[in-house]
Amino acid sequence: MTRLKQRHVSGIHEASTYLGQDYIVVERTIAYDVLLALRDEDEFDYLVDVTAVHYPQREQQFDVVWILYSFARNQRIRVKTQITESESAPSVVTIWSAANWLEREVFDMFGITFDGHPDLRRILLPEGWKGYPLRKDYGIIQQDQEWVKINLGIESGQ
Repeated sequence: MTRLKQRHVSGIHEASTYLGQDYIVVERTIAYDVLLALRDEDEFDYLVDVTAVHYPQREQQFDVVWILYSFARNQRIRVKTQITESESAPSVVTIWSAANWLEREVFDMFGITFDGHPDLRRILLPEGWKGYPLRKDYGIIQQDQEWVKINLGIESGQ
């Protein structure tokens, strides 16, 4: 953390441990560089997950979260960045190829785009699906009824 803080003085907002789990909160603009350094310099060689959290009441509505693991250290770290609905997160597919489907899932469920992703499209829901089901303001019953009627030609059981 000391080295990362020295390198990215103003871009690291917080570095702490909560319930035994290390995490850092970084500016979106340096997230890629921090994640690359964690892989190359600190042996965080495994991308466990990429996910997001929606906070509709905040100006920066989304936290994008990368969960990393170091086999050499037997240690986890979470890297978070906050973005607005109109901003995108950096794709880390070039760092960990496993990020490909994980980023597609975040796009599909939250509508967050990833700069530089090689094939950003829905992965869980059909192409014609409207909205993003893991946003806290998403009306799942209404969407399900519309999709079922249009695509299956029946009334939904919802």
